[in-house]
Amino acid sequence: MSRFRMYPTSEQTGVMLDHCAHARYVWNLAVEQHSYWYKGRKSAPGFAEQCRQLTEARRDSEWLRGGNADVQQQALKDFATAKTAKFTSGFGEPRWRKKYVHEGFRVIGTDRVPEFEADGSPKLNAKGTQVMGRSVVVRRLNGRWAQVKVPGCGWVRFRLTRAELPKAKTFRVTFRNGQWHIAFAVIPEAIDAPATGEVIGIDRGVKITAALSDGRKLNCPQLTVKERAQIRKHQRRAARAPQGSHAKTAGYARVARLKAREADRRKDWCEKTSTMLARTYGLVRFEKLNIKNMTASAKGTVEQPGKKVRQKTGLNRAILAQGWGLLRQRTEHKAPGRVEDVPAPFTSLRCSACGWIEKKSRKSQADFVCVSCGFTCNADENAATNVAAGQSGFPRPRRPAGAGGTTVATGRSSVREPQSIRVGIPLF
Repeated sequence: MSRFRMYPTSEQTGVMLDHCAHARYVWNLAVEQHSYWYKGRKSAPGFAEQCRQLTEARRDSEWLRGGNADVQQQALKDFATAKTAKFTSGFGEPRWRKKYVHEGFRVIGTDRVPEFEADGSPKLNAKGTQVMGRSVVVRRLNGRWAQVKVPGCGWVRFRLTRAELPKAKTFRVTFRNGQWHIAFAVIPEAIDAPATGEVIGIDRGVKITAALSDGRKLNCPQLTVKERAQIRKHQRRAARAPQGSHAKTAGYARVARLKAREADRRKDWCEKTSTMLARTYGLVRFEKLNIKNMTASAKGTVEQPGKKVRQKTGLNRAILAQGWGLLRQRTEHKAPGRVEDVPAPFTSLRCSACGWIEKKSRKSQADFVCVSCGFTCNADENAATNVAAGQSGFPRPRRPAGAGGTTVATGRSSVREPQSIRVGIPLF
């Protein structure tokens, strides 16, 4: 998926907003129809029948007839895809789309171009004729700007942030927080693995977003102190404004734009970092984290309310601001087959030099001093080294029977046996 920022004129903005309204209206009609389908039918109408019904609706409605038919049909196509994804991918039922929240539409290409097989040979149909597919009409203006043809709008400019023009069959236009974006449906080519074949381990955290086993530490950009102060100021003003007033709407809109800026910075950092990892290292290993469970709310229920809810909310917000999941996902997309997950338990407590696991070795967030061999290093770097080696403390091994005693620890001592046996280091 290639995403770019669009800069339409005022007239083009009005036309595209109408496209958004028509696509949202058709989508909601499909949702309502599948929620309360006709009595006596065994199943709801499919995509083909909905298209025939759309033709009749356009004949009866002047407002709907004034919109683009392809945009409205693609909204029905998106709905059919969403219904299929409910069973294939585990997603829920398609939901209603709201004004000012779900503003967007999809356009299919109008230019007819020949299609080819993976080996470069022409793609032929059953009659032996070469298949002609659709393609989006895009042209370059200069090194920084390009244009795309949108139905009813003509040529619309967008900021070109890649070396080559996108070649796609469809694209989606979205409008949110006062900004227009265009996303081309392109499957990017995988990045070739470097000849070095180097293995890198990545430990993800809140203080340091990504600590690499080679000593580098990467941090996801956040909002500045001034921008955070602006968010708090606008939130206070919006909360004190009268209900339904323009001041309340404008205040929350300013907050949304600042938060969208933070999200754009996070996505940009994840894209650049994942590209660097795919190009530099032959194998990338992440610690396996269940981010969904880690960021679950601690609010609890009325009968059993949670404890330290505000503290947990702040921690969840800090975790989600790091982009852990997006970094892992984009690295897998760019380096398929070269990304592995290592179990996370005890990776930060295990000594990367001797393999000893001890809670007291972790002196602080940044310091690690092994109580067994005295090895000292940064705690995040030590964990990343364990991840790169594919070593963790889960599951913890037991002492073999008859090997110098019956127990590893006695009383309340916290001494634990090492998780790996290295050459020259006795186990007992």
